[in-house]
Amino acid sequence: MLFSTRYTLGFSAVVCVACSLLVSSVAVGLRQRQDANALLEKRRNVLMAAGLLKPGESADRARVQELFQQIVPKVFDMKTGEYVEDINAETYDPIAAQQDPAMSKVAPENQSKIKRIPNYGLVYQVMEDGKLKMLVFPIQGMGLWSTLYGFVAIDKDANTILGITYYQHGETPGLGGEVDNPKWKASWIGRKVFDQNWNVAIRVIKGPAASPQEAPHEVDGLSGATLTSQGVTAMLQFWLGENGYGPYLRKFKESGRV
Repeated sequence: MLFSTRYTLGFSAVVCVACSLLVSSVAVGLRQRQDANALLEKRRNVLMAAGLLKPGESADRARVQELFQQIVPKVFDMKTGEYVEDINAETYDPIAAQQDPAMSKVAPENQSKIKRIPNYGLVYQVMEDGKLKMLVFPIQGMGLWSTLYGFVAIDKDANTILGITYYQHGETPGLGGEVDNPKWKASWIGRKVFDQNWNVAIRVIKGPAASPQEAPHEVDGLSGATLTSQGVTAMLQFWLGENGYGPYLRKFKESGRV
């Protein structure tokens, strides 16, 4: 039986609308689960930077939630370093804020190719027996092929690095992708961010670095990945400097406040 053109077009339109509604309904239904999974992954990486989860250690949702009870997220003013109480630290996303002109400002020219700086920063305070143990900050910046997203953990002295981890990047496996290598990440532990004049001095060098005692500001280079190494240096120097978390770290060091 032959159908008219009008019938065929009408039937196709109904099918398209029905499929669109179905896809939209599924997307809306899964959004809450997707957001929960994204939050879980973010928390897992904060815990890894803090050393509360070891590289490759499996941790289900219950385990992550249990460990994260030791973490207190706080929002602070990037310019003054003062805490901001009227923003929910549990849901605040500084990366999203960077994309909003009302929540960010234009960044000065920098090697990390960061275009905008959020007005408010986010710090994860790691507690132990009710006392502050370390601070964990989100970091990001260009490598060779991609933007790297991660976290860096700094001791309560506001200077000594206790951990670093990257959770998203597109660097070349076996070269720049070695930012995921547990051995390389372990080489950061004990290094110092600032020199005696409170200038950001941490950097990734070419080749192996000496011990933290002999070369406190130098970290092992990534073999065959000079540009990725330079990108890591640039992002750390930017985010821990005066345009990033520097004002907060300086105020924290001076007051020692939690």
